Amino acid sequence: MPRPRRICFVAYRGNMNCGGQGIYLWFLARELARMGIEVDVVVGPPYPDAMPFARSAVQLPNQELWAKFFTRDYAGMLPDSHPAHALLPLNLYELGASRLGFLSEPFAFSLRAFAALRRRLLAGERWDLIHDVQCLGYGIWGLHRLGLPVVSTIHHPLSVDRRASFIRDESFRDAIGTMMFYPIGMQSFVARRIDRIFTSSEESARTIVADFGVRPDRIRNVLNGLDTDLYSPDQGGRKNEDEILCVGRASDPNKGIRNLIQALANLPARLRLTLVDNDHPESEIFKWAQEAGVADRLQVTGRVEVDELVRLYRRAALAVVPSRYEGFGLPAVEAMACGTPVVACRAGALPELMELVGGGLLVEKDDPQALAVGILELMNAPARRRELGAKARELVDAHLSWRRVAAVTAEGYAEVLDERRGRPTSTMTSASVG
Repeated sequence: MPRPRRICFVAYRGNMNCGGQGIYLWFLARELARMGIEVDVVVGPPYPDAMPFARSAVQLPNQELWAKFFTRDYAGMLPDSHPAHALLPLNLYELGASRLGFLSEPFAFSLRAFAALRRRLLAGERWDLIHDVQCLGYGIWGLHRLGLPVVSTIHHPLSVDRRASFIRDESFRDAIGTMMFYPIGMQSFVARRIDRIFTSSEESARTIVADFGVRPDRIRNVLNGLDTDLYSPDQGGRKNEDEILCVGRASDPNKGIRNLIQALANLPARLRLTLVDNDHPESEIFKWAQEAGVADRLQVTGRVEVDELVRLYRRAALAVVPSRYEGFGLPAVEAMACGTPVVACRAGALPELMELVGGGLLVEKDDPQALAVGILELMNAPARRRELGAKARELVDAHLSWRRVAAVTAEGYAEVLDERRGRPTSTMTSASVG
């Protein structure tokens, strides 16, 4: 099947620090360009780092009102220069919707992207395929209606985040806010109507089918990628034999951080936990640690740069992923790429990830005692940890490098284009891992 010659990515947020979608966009676009596919990018703020490998990178500004709403900077939501710009239809929509608690960004960006690409099409530009990165706004469906092949990536549907938000909610008013915030109706509508959905695990594929109503044969699991040059073992470095590392957000119930704190209380006093998370003094993590009597064995790093994160992975004897749900499990992959074994919970996509690359143990979720037993088993077996870390590093590089993910993604593009030509394909939800 022939690959496309030219594609266009559309992504409503592009910076690597704004979430996995920014990392996905930058590295996948780079690898596809290395394969000889011409890549154009249309992206919203926060914008990505320079993309010299792209044929073009068009930035579509917005007011970034979602951030101001969450920080309650309501005055900052009003423009202090060119106030008339607030009356432009999409700007006015974003202002009103954001002030009422809606996530307005995907809808507004999708319409701006539709208008920008339509102008370029009318001027004679052509793309073989459009690749949306997790926006799924009505404008993306509009591009499909123009006759363009359109695919989208969903690492996990927003319905997962909404369920986690309901767990955090403390009042009926909070629950109403959660119901209003997530544009699940729009995203599921668009997901069911475009050519293909790419995702990163069989677990995510099943959730997309159940929550968004997408037919299983329209979903392709292309896995997720990692910069295996950056995330790599330190051949000359020494492990801290008493250090456990976790990368997660205590504010997200799905990450299971409270269970890990309770597990730490059941572990020998020599073992210490480093948590890469928000270190604000009012974070619940400090209250949980005080209640469990382990405050003196916990270090919360705050936000760290990627080089420091790699150093922490390399230094730790063991990484722990206590999540109650993961659509993929990137911290587990990052740790194993650095040669550090993992104890993870049997939840979401973590079992299939651990089966693919090995590198550790699975324990039951929501069970601090089982978590403690698994951690202690590996902490007491340094030779086994070294063996697991080395094996996992090799398999992560084989299956989850961006080079590999880009090749499987290009196969998915070719399937879509063959379908468009009227040729049947044998699309499966799983990417080959051979």
